[in-house]
Amino acid sequence: MNIISEFIEKNGIKPSDCKYHTLRSLENNGKVRVLVLKSDSVARTEYICPGCSHHGYTEKEWRRPFSVKCEKCGFLIRVPKLKK
Repeated sequence: MNIISEFIEKNGIKPSDCKYHTLRSLENNGKVRVLVLKSDSVARTEYICPGCSHHGYTEKEWRRPFSVKCEKCGFLIRVPKLKK
């Protein structure tokens, strides 16, 4: 999971440039990382699917609550809230 890390380094992105940035662990060794810049409101999403362990990357419009479907198996990956 280094596509977003490379994007941050290449473009010199600072925390103040971000509207939203998170890296969350999911069940079954799944992970999701989301980066949204203030300038464009596009959610750059990198994930490891908890259903099939597929590594994927996608970009879509940023909206809360945020979720993305796995390209391989169609599993709906939701970004969990920090508060429960």
